[in-house]
Amino acid sequence: MLAATLLLVTLALPSAASAASFLGFGTGSPGGVYFPLGGAMADLWNRYLPDVNVTAESTAASVENSRLVGNGDADLGMVLGSVAYRAYKGEEPFEKPLPLRALFQMYPAPEHIVTLKGTGITSARDLAGRRVSTEAPGSGAETIALMILKAYGIDPDSGMRRARLSQTESTGALRDGVIDAAFFNFAYPASAVTELATTRDVELVSLEPDMLEKLLEVNPFMVPVTVPAGTYTGVDHDTLALGDSNLVVVNADMPEELAYQLVKTLYEHASELFDVHPVAHQLVPENGVNTPIPLHPGAERFFREVGALHD
Repeated sequence: MLAATLLLVTLALPSAASAASFLGFGTGSPGGVYFPLGGAMADLWNRYLPDVNVTAESTAASVENSRLVGNGDADLGMVLGSVAYRAYKGEEPFEKPLPLRALFQMYPAPEHIVTLKGTGITSARDLAGRRVSTEAPGSGAETIALMILKAYGIDPDSGMRRARLSQTESTGALRDGVIDAAFFNFAYPASAVTELATTRDVELVSLEPDMLEKLLEVNPFMVPVTVPAGTYTGVDHDTLALGDSNLVVVNADMPEELAYQLVKTLYEHASELFDVHPVAHQLVPENGVNTPIPLHPGAERFFREVGALHD
C-alpha cells in the first residue's frame, strides 16, 4: 500500500523541481533491458543522493516515456534516440514538439552487418547481388538496413537476393551458409554474434566514413557508433556503424543542479551497474554525449567538466 501511495504521489508531481525531489522514472517492460537497468539506476541515485527519491516504473517504453516526461507526468524516461528526436521535433507519432532534453546516452545500438570470412564482402556495396537478410519485417534492424542500402544505391528487392528472417533465423542461416550476410540491430557485444563466432569465422562490415556522414545527414536522429576491435572473436578492426541511441531524457524544466547531480552520480558509480546488464559497461562520458537531441544544461555542465564535451 505504501509503495502504491508513493507511486501516486510521484506521478502526480508537476515537475522534478518539487522540494521533496520525488522523481518518477519511466523504464520499459520487465523482459527488456530498460526495466532492470532503470531499476538499478534508481537504486544507485537513491543510495548516493540523500535528497532524491527515484521510483522506477515499468512502462511501454520509448513513445510512452517521451509523452510522460514531455507532459510532466514523469521526471525521467528511457527512450530510443530516434523516438526522442521525433518527440522533440513534434513529428509522427507525436502531435506537437515536446520539451525533452537528454541527460545522457546509456548505450548505442549499432546496425551490425555480419558476414563470414571468405565471402568477399568487405563493404556494404558488396551486398549487391548477394543473399542478404534484412531482418524481420517491420523491425528496427530492417528499418536501418533499408537506410543503408538506399545510401549505397542497392534496391533491397531487385538489387540483391533478399531474405527477411528473424534474428535467430538469420544467425542460423549464416552458420549454415544459406545467406551471405545479415543485418542486426543490438547493443554490443551481442550474444547472437558472439555465439556464431564460436563455430564460424565471423566478419563485421564497416561503413566508409563518407558514407556514414551521408547517412547521418539524411537521418539526423541516428548516431555514429564504433564497435571496437576485439568485441567479437576474429574481428580485429574497429567497425564504423550507423546506430540508434538509448537515452535517459528529462523535461527541459528540470533544475540544472538536479540534472547535474544525477549525471555526476551516475558516472561516478557506473561500475556498480556492470552486473545488471553487459550494456552498462558503455556508461562512460564519451558515449554519454552522443545524443540526437540537446543535452540538458546540467548534463552539459558535467560533461564539460570531465572533458567529454568541448566547444
